[in-house]
Amino acid sequence: MKVCCIFNMAPHYRKPIFSLMNKEFGCDFYFGDRMQIPVKKLNYNDLDGFKGELHNVFIGPFYWQRKSLRIAFKKYDNYILLGEPFCLSTWVIVLICRLLGKNVITWTHGFYGREGGVKLMVKKVFFSLFSKILVYNEYAIRIMQENGIKASKMLCVANSLDTDNQKVIRKTLKETDIFSSHFGNDNPIIMYIGRIQKTKRLDLLVGSFGLLRKQGVKCNLIIVGKDDENVGLDMIVNDLKLNDVVWFYGPCYDEKTIGEMFYNASVCVSPGNVGLTSIHALTYGCPVVTHDNFSYQMPEFEAITPDVTGGFFKYDDVEDLAHTIKIWLEKTPEERANIRLKAYETIDTKWNVHYQIEVIRKVLR
Repeated sequence: MKVCCIFNMAPHYRKPIFSLMNKEFGCDFYFGDRMQIPVKKLNYNDLDGFKGELHNVFIGPFYWQRKSLRIAFKKYDNYILLGEPFCLSTWVIVLICRLLGKNVITWTHGFYGREGGVKLMVKKVFFSLFSKILVYNEYAIRIMQENGIKASKMLCVANSLDTDNQKVIRKTLKETDIFSSHFGNDNPIIMYIGRIQKTKRLDLLVGSFGLLRKQGVKCNLIIVGKDDENVGLDMIVNDLKLNDVVWFYGPCYDEKTIGEMFYNASVCVSPGNVGLTSIHALTYGCPVVTHDNFSYQMPEFEAITPDVTGGFFKYDDVEDLAHTIKIWLEKTPEERANIRLKAYETIDTKWNVHYQIEVIRKVLR
């Protein structure tokens, strides 16, 4: 079995799944060199199976991967292509491969639920070209089914981070003074981790935190991440006179420290789309709160089980966000311990590299 993977680029966080794919299936990888938003690339020297970098040429929202068409004529039985209709060269590659009788699989977000008109028509045609479709969550599969794409072609591949390394770290975690030593109190912790961007709506988080403090709810807020867009959260915090109870930690890349934070926090809140933050938090036993407008979410929202491992607040509603956060701040130590176990179960059952490998195995010839 020869497997060729052609992706838009190689995000560093996907090294564990790519490495395991190479080990299990002998994959060869070709990656685009850049995208229009900044993404940290993995070190190609760390990935067995890396065969080459393709130059992405952008024309507005569309792009073409130079020298990618020749790969379609190589002696591969299976191709896994990123499911982006905006990548024009992908259309040509899948048509060539199908004419040559090859198995062509796409790995994709699929439908978000907000497509209409031309975009909906284009996506329906695009996904009809593939032999099989690997989709990140069941929500997208249901919408695709409603729009005429055969259920038999689609499998949920979920998503993952550094599963095995994180499970080792998880076994070492315990309650510590990582927060109480900074704040000088033992109040419950609200946590955000990720890029500080306008789309993440952290203004809603600070606003809801301010409401909770006005209501007499004792709690602290920690924000872990780099401000990529000069969002100005520090000014909002200063205006609300919350400086003593908000910790701008800055970026953190030490996985043990991140695990310790999640384990000791009461809740992780991502007011904009949640993405892999939900997988990261649940991996270390922390419940997650995000918004309920799923057509504007990332696939990983589906890892959250309402009232068990997190919750959803009304989209763009700061008061409902405060109410939803408060529920998780009031959990007893016994309830918090049970939440951790349920979160671990969620990750260990589905949102991990080994689950993904078994799904990929099903679609390969």
